[in-house]
Amino acid sequence: MINKFRGDPRLFDDGYALIAETTGWRGFGVLPWFRDAHLLPAEDALDLPRRAPDGGLKVVCLALSRIANFDDLDPLAQEPGVSLSMIGPGEVIPGDTDLVILPGSKSTRGDLAFLRAQGWDVDLAAHVRRGGHVLGICGGYQMLGRSISDPEGIEGPAGSDPGLGLLEVDTVMTAEKRLTRVRAQHVASGLPLEGYEIHIGRTEGPDCGCPFAVIDGSPDGAISRDGRITGSYLHGLFADDAFRGTWLEGLGVARSDTRYEAKVETVLDTLADHMEAHLDVEGLLALAR
Repeated sequence: MINKFRGDPRLFDDGYALIAETTGWRGFGVLPWFRDAHLLPAEDALDLPRRAPDGGLKVVCLALSRIANFDDLDPLAQEPGVSLSMIGPGEVIPGDTDLVILPGSKSTRGDLAFLRAQGWDVDLAAHVRRGGHVLGICGGYQMLGRSISDPEGIEGPAGSDPGLGLLEVDTVMTAEKRLTRVRAQHVASGLPLEGYEIHIGRTEGPDCGCPFAVIDGSPDGAISRDGRITGSYLHGLFADDAFRGTWLEGLGVARSDTRYEAKVETVLDTLADHMEAHLDVEGLLALAR
């Protein structure tokens, strides 16, 4: 199957036949470029926006070397009142940034060292002094605390590192991995929201007394005393339209009529029609059977 073909597919007829003849493989068709693919959840970090148009709430996400669960950002990227950009290695956090997001990581201590190597810890401290907001999700939440300890060497060499010190919490890595979909309640607004947890580690400390959410009666996350630093273990929280709208309103963004999950479903239906029009779908299904 030839994917993302641009131009007139008939111009590739000879090449398509040559591939089938040379490999001896059956062909299932040529799929032209699908214009709305960017509206689907990101498959890897390369899909994330490097730069966004100016205007609206300026949000930057740090492109950690082991970034994980980056589709957390997709709903924000589609909000008309939000300008979302990724900050890569060697770049600085712009001084006019409103919100910095520390995303999930496959290796929290490793990415904390990577963050410091870029000088982002210095940029973050300056951002906070200017009154900026910070959101840490999962591994990013762990980095915001006072310390991260891995006494058993679960993520790498055993040891402990100082965190960024923006939240009064401490994390200890544990062998148990939490992997579950959850229903939660956002404490500040009382709104219900859905998400999922996929992490190791236990985070505790004074700022946990002001949790971000409650899950099955237990607090999740932490918020600083001034309300500008937030951490949570919840992934996928921004997919909920009501919560996302309310949360962004708290940062000065006018509520939009964006319906993220409905838009994704519509795009998936359109993609299915696109594939059916250009591919041997019955052949593919027969192969699957």
